[in-house]
Order: sequence, then C-alpha cells, then structure tokens
Amino acid sequence: MPHSQLLEPINEFLLCNTPDEWVEQAIKKENLSIILIDHLICELKAAQSAMFLIRKYAVDKEGSDALLEWLKPFETLIYKREGNWRDLAAKNKLTKSIIPKSSSPYGQGLIDKMVLLIKEELHHFYQVLEIMDEYGIEYRSITPCRYAKGMLRHVKTFEPDALVDKLIVGAYIEARSCERFAKLAPHVDKRLGDFYISLLRSEARHYQDYLTLAQEIADFDITERVNFFGDKEKELISTPDTDFKFHSGVPIAQS
Repeated sequence: MPHSQLLEPINEFLLCNTPDEWVEQAIKKENLSIILIDHLICELKAAQSAMFLIRKYAVDKEGSDALLEWLKPFETLIYKREGNWRDLAAKNKLTKSIIPKSSSPYGQGLIDKMVLLIKEELHHFYQVLEIMDEYGIEYRSITPCRYAKGMLRHVKTFEPDALVDKLIVGAYIEARSCERFAKLAPHVDKRLGDFYISLLRSEARHYQDYLTLAQEIADFDITERVNFFGDKEKELISTPDTDFKFHSGVPIAQS
C-alpha cells in the first residue's frame, strides 16, 4: 500500500496538520540531534506505556516481572548509560509466555496488541540508535515536552474510563508521530527519509490498535472522548511552544 493511502485515515483522524513552522525548524541541520534524541526517547516511552497497560490491567506478577525484565536493558542504556547499544537487537524478545490473569476483563486482546507494539517500538529504538551512530550524534538527557503530559492530564480517574482514555491518548500520539514522519521524509537525506517512510505502516497500525481496544473495552460509544482528546491534541500542536521537540507545537524563539 502506498504511504499516501496509509496517511489518509490518519489525516482524517487528526484535527490539524503539523504547522509548516515546525517542519521548517525540524529540518534544520542544527536541530537534527534534538529530533533524533527525542525520537529515540519517544520510542522507549511508547514501549513503556504499552507495557504499563499490560502490567496494570492484564497479567499477574509473574507476567509483570517477565515484562520488566524484557525492558530492563533498554532502560538501563538510557537512564544509567550502561551497556552497549549494539547488544540490544538480541535482547528484544519476551522470554516467557504472557497470559492474562484470571481476574482480567480485558484478556488476550490487550496483551497481543501491546506485546506486538512493544516489540516494534523497541526495534525502532534500536534503529534510531543505529542512525545516531552513523551521524555521530551522542545521546544526552533532554527534558520532555508538554505534549504527552498535556494529553494525559485529562484522563479520567475511574475505571474503565481511565483505561479507555489512556488508549485514546495512545492513538493520538501514534497518529501524530506517523503524520510527522511523513512531513519530514521529503526534506531530509535519503537514509533518514527512507527510515521515516519505513515507520509509517507500523505507526498507522498502532493508532488503529489503540482505538480498537478502547472501543472494545468501553461500555459506551467512545466518539465523544475521541473528539475531546482530538481538540486537546490540536491545541497542543497548533499553539506556540518554546520547547522544540518531536511533538512540540508552533516553534517560537525563546527569550
């Protein structure tokens, strides 16, 4: 499927396009390092978020421990600066079968979709590290932008609505990532552009998986909540933002 077809439902889902001002900043050579480092962190955060959902809602302690062990070398590399990133490709596997805990009302559907998402996000994490190595960009700590926090602050506090909201937020994050990869691809070198295009298929599926799970779990039509978060997402993307990152809003000069 041509990537233009993959983007059609995403562009319909999102309530605004990425501002041209953001693209203009993102393709500047001096901003390449911040874009790649933030992309790297976003891939890890996406895996962590999906893992949190499985651990909180769908598995017992044994399954939870196995999931934590899977993620540990990736987190250790980033948070403790320990380990060799080249070893991570061999560590992206779940060593134990994950089954739902008997008390979980969500079951294997949540697990199957989220485990696949985690595997893909960690694979993308490794790919970004490869590109950073090729471009001579070293990892450094950066502050998170307002985007994810700005969405999650509106999540309800009672279940199952809280889980439904978290899944909808996940859908928007994945959809916006996909849209931005497509925006950047024509303006960067072939190596990076090809990489961004290669991500579109999985990112497009991730957003659909999140939405599907949200509706399956909810005992109500989620359209109103989808629209609610769509408005919040649009506001974050289309308003001025001094902190330039992969998911930031309209760039403005810092005073």
